[in-house]
Amino acid sequence: MEKQKKMEKKKIKIYSEAAYLPAIILMALSVAVTAAADYGVSMIVAPAYILSLKIPHLTFGLAEYVVQGALFVVFCIIMKKVRLVYFTSFITGIIYGGVLDLIRALIPPLSADAVGTAPTAVRIAMLLFGMTLTSFCVALFFKIYIFPQVYDFFVKGLIEVKGVPTQKMKTGFDLCFLGISMILSFALFGALRGIGWGTALMTVFNGTLIALFERLIDRRFTFVPKFQSFAKQFELK
Repeated sequence: MEKQKKMEKKKIKIYSEAAYLPAIILMALSVAVTAAADYGVSMIVAPAYILSLKIPHLTFGLAEYVVQGALFVVFCIIMKKVRLVYFTSFITGIIYGGVLDLIRALIPPLSADAVGTAPTAVRIAMLLFGMTLTSFCVALFFKIYIFPQVYDFFVKGLIEVKGVPTQKMKTGFDLCFLGISMILSFALFGALRGIGWGTALMTVFNGTLIALFERLIDRRFTFVPKFQSFAKQFELK
């Protein structure tokens, strides 16, 4: 017990509110990087990416609003209730989508026109970097009380309310979205678009990486709310 207390004292305290925007920005960056690698985006964002490839003038970020909006409805049905604070997750998604489009517009190597144009070694490195950064961001969002975008909010909500283990829930969720992405791709293009071996790699390892990052974060950091009364509004149970 004494050893545990000493370890807690050594941890670096971070206010959850301060980590919120950096987590969103890094998440958008990770998605932009994996898209530019062109070995397949994450199975989670694949439906939105596929829609953006098919529908003219529908950016990747705007397509995210469509998919996350639909998932938000499903989440409320599962929870059998709708709370005003739930909409925070959609607001997070709106910020994320805007940052994603901004990154792709301002950084030429990550733009829609640059997808798949980098040398093979660079593209592989981009995929691995993007996959790792995505897992870190999801783990980070699990430590912040402000709701993440709807994808991760869905997973976080079921983990906290239903008690499903993180790795099992995330991997199962990813597999479901992989199936949806493949069906959507064949329906719209008659072939796989936006899905590749990189997508399969992320589907298999994302859950494990997220759980690993959660443990690493817990060892060194503790996240606490600066505004206690505000944070209580985000309690799911």
